[in-house]
Amino acid sequence: MDRHPIEGLMTTTLESIRDMIDVNTVVGEPIATADGATVVPISRVSFGFVAGGGETRQAATQPDGRPFAGGAGAGVTVQPLGFLVTGPDAVRLMPAQCYQPIDRVIELIPQVVAELKKMNP
Repeated sequence: MDRHPIEGLMTTTLESIRDMIDVNTVVGEPIATADGATVVPISRVSFGFVAGGGETRQAATQPDGRPFAGGAGAGVTVQPLGFLVTGPDAVRLMPAQCYQPIDRVIELIPQVVAELKKMNP
């Protein structure tokens, strides 16, 4: 059975999306720093896809004899979330966006506890 023209339209669009999105978009390439730490960028990727088509009653037809009109569209959003920083002593997630002060306090708790342990052996 012959393929319907919408199949070719959808295949082309999905292949284009696959080329745009890969694992390196979500988890970036690690970057080594001079002090021995490694920084890995982390992002959130969202995408949407729509395709549609229908038979027309116009005289112009496709080579297979079926009149067809169709279209497809896609949208991609990449939002930086933060950086995963690994060092010899700790692993931290540094957010890329400014949050509420309470979020920053909660984020600093492990660091404060580590400093207190160093003071009281």
